Amino acid sequence: MPGGRLTQQERQQIALGLADGLAYAEIARRLDRPTSTVTREVMRNGGPTAYRADLAHRATERRAHRRKQAAPRGPAVSEQAHGRDPEAVREYEEVFTTVLMASGTPKMMARVLACLCISDTGSLTAAELVQRLQVSPASISKAVAFLESQGLIRRERDERRRERYIVDNDVWYQSMMASVHGTRSIAETARQGVGVLGRGTPAAERLENVARFLDFISESMERAADQVREVLHTSPGS
Repeated sequence: MPGGRLTQQERQQIALGLADGLAYAEIARRLDRPTSTVTREVMRNGGPTAYRADLAHRATERRAHRRKQAAPRGPAVSEQAHGRDPEAVREYEEVFTTVLMASGTPKMMARVLACLCISDTGSLTAAELVQRLQVSPASISKAVAFLESQGLIRRERDERRRERYIVDNDVWYQSMMASVHGTRSIAETARQGVGVLGRGTPAAERLENVARFLDFISESMERAADQVREVLHTSPGS
């Protein structure tokens, strides 16, 4: 199995495979590469619908050049101490960020969330995020405000009275509940429109269908989230 970085020719084969609708595993098999290598390559360079071989190759060269010029960062030392490959961790963080962006999370918010999720503590200060992501404090503040509004992170003050941003095992449940509340709000607003537009009219019937659909979705989401939370938060021996 070949090792090292993907060549430009291999990237062109990936692009052709995606255009033909091949699965990542099949593309990887044809290249004699691990499926994870192909998945990571595609997701960090625009995803399956936007992947371009030439752009991906140039982007990889730019990243490699920046890493050679950059001084070693604190996180790399920590990752090596845990027996991790710093390069693999950085690549995974980029993939995680790209997937979050593909799901609709703005870029900076996705970077902050991914950074928190892959940290062992799940807790970082604004200064630590600035250092890790090499962005301005204002960018971190804006990203944190968005993530908190979505229920994806919470904040606490540590023993030094510094504000820490935290992502833990319960944060995805809280985020799901925030989504449920938002969905219910849309359903209720749609239902109000029925009375304004006149029951029985085409527009009112459309809004009524929207309200019924979102009611069902929000109830299903809440029920599923509660069930999964109960299972995950219950120890095997209990």
